[in-house]
Amino acid sequence: MTTRLILCAFFSVLLLSCSGDKAKELLETAEFEERQMNLPHAKQLYEEVIRLYPTSKEATTAQARLATLKQAP
Repeated sequence: MTTRLILCAFFSVLLLSCSGDKAKELLETAEFEERQMNLPHAKQLYEEVIRLYPTSKEATTAQARLATLKQAP
């Protein structure tokens, strides 16, 4: 599990460093993690989108996804 988290973090950083639209890439990574049922990491990434890009449309999406995840059992 720890190795998977490290690899995910590495690839997240790699993806983010290669693109010009970091908010979009970070949101896509969070959505990927959510689809993979890695909910703690997805939540962390959604929070990061909100913190780093608070006025972006991605932050709005991240807030909605985060609210939904927090309501889930």
